[in-house]
Amino acid sequence: MPDTADTIPDLAALIREAFARQASDVLLTARAPAMVRIDGEWRAATRAPLSHEQRRAAVFALLDERARAGVERDREYDFALSIDDRIRVRANTYWQKGELSAVFRLIPSGTPKLDALGVPAAVKEFALRTRGLVLVTGAAGTGKTTTIAGMIGLINESRNCHIVTIEDPIEYVHANKKAIIDQREVGRDTDSFAAALRCVLRQAPDVIVVGEMRDLETMSAAITAAETGHLVIATLHTNDAIQAIDRIVDIFPAEEDRQVRSQLAFTLAGVVAQQLVPRRDGAGRVLASEVLMVTPAVAHHIRDGKNHMTRSLMETGRSTGMRLMDDSLKELYDAARISYDVLAAHVSHPDVLRSVQRRWQDEEGKSASLPMIDPFANAPF
Repeated sequence: MPDTADTIPDLAALIREAFARQASDVLLTARAPAMVRIDGEWRAATRAPLSHEQRRAAVFALLDERARAGVERDREYDFALSIDDRIRVRANTYWQKGELSAVFRLIPSGTPKLDALGVPAAVKEFALRTRGLVLVTGAAGTGKTTTIAGMIGLINESRNCHIVTIEDPIEYVHANKKAIIDQREVGRDTDSFAAALRCVLRQAPDVIVVGEMRDLETMSAAITAAETGHLVIATLHTNDAIQAIDRIVDIFPAEEDRQVRSQLAFTLAGVVAQQLVPRRDGAGRVLASEVLMVTPAVAHHIRDGKNHMTRSLMETGRSTGMRLMDDSLKELYDAARISYDVLAAHVSHPDVLRSVQRRWQDEEGKSASLPMIDPFANAPF
């Protein structure tokens, strides 16, 4: 389809083509062509910038009346949709300089398998627990939702139980196997994470999944649910495992510090922190992860507010399944899966770099950004 000022782009076709090429995101924004992100790099998908009218018409063509009203009413609006009943999409619309923009996160079809994701063995152990609080942390776009979907899939295949998820929006759709799964979407099925958590204990859950712990009320309710004998799996936006504990404690009033630390020491089972980093061969990204297992010694540090001492326990606790993010990155480098430049860009401590040698003389430029090309030159839009 030619790019002209009055042409309405076929957004569904763009999403289908992006999905086929394993893109992670589609972006429509002002004064730019439609963009797709493949292996972490943004690339042009149309030859000309799209006008506000083109973007609005393309987005609205995919939406029902409720979602259209939400986009018009709210300055930022989250929703999920399905293309051809096989491609799940998480979307966000927002306004900038008075014009509509939109981002579409493409969700792989089917329930992901933990083995295929390359997560550490501890993630399976966390999923198969019957009680406690498990946190999956990382920046946006690091695969937290995918890891949790894999954990739900494992529970679903392994355990007769009732799983209640609270998501914003629902991304992976799970079919009942051994478990009964209720998936609740914020904005459609409940007003907020906190509102859903206030009632969830009356819904006979065994496993509770919280898409994101954003505020004090949500965190407090999640901790209480774990205290009462449920497995609670939740995400946080922190870069490492120890920061996750600090984030929870810091959001509560100072006078509750001791109580919250005591609750976490009792309920927290573990934390998994994730990064997705570019592969050395350029074929996508690979998972690097950090694992904190809450052993009695770790629980003691949490209770006493000595989180800074937990790092040394993680360094010496590899036999229990713990590992630091820097160790995971070094393992990927040693296995020739990432370049020295990627290692250097992501490690936290320079000692890691001093302990390795640059193995490949031809690395320079291998991890550089790919040019902005048109990957959809022959696409039908």
